[in-house]
Amino acid sequence: MENKSSNLHESLWRRKLSDAERAELRAQPELCLEARLTEALAKMSDAPVPSNFVAGVLNAIELEERQTDRVRSWPWRLLLPRFAMATAVIVFAGISLERHEANVHRAELVRNLAQIAAAQTPSMDALENLEAIERMSQAGHADGELLAALQ
Repeated sequence: MENKSSNLHESLWRRKLSDAERAELRAQPELCLEARLTEALAKMSDAPVPSNFVAGVLNAIELEERQTDRVRSWPWRLLLPRFAMATAVIVFAGISLERHEANVHRAELVRNLAQIAAAQTPSMDALENLEAIERMSQAGHADGELLAALQ
């Protein structure tokens, strides 16, 4: 019976039904409703279609595909320049920080050297008596006559 109803269903679409087939339709409410719909559609006149209808449909499909592609690639168009700018700022900040630390280190080194130089500079009194100080640091020679007299 299922095969018979599917044949009747296809016949409904393709041609006008005979009186026997119509009587058979009344037993199946779903097919009866579809038959009335098919008859109503057959009574409607064909709508006029412009000659460039197919071209317009294809253009609309193409436009929709381009918009879909734009939506898919949209984040990259905005994110790539931002990422490049952020990278440039980070690199610039890193180089600037490194240069600043190097300059601070140099200034500290100069201060330390100045303190060392100031601590090692002899006073004026020491410079005036330099010869006497140098003589004091030399090893003395034993006086032979004095040693003989003491013995």
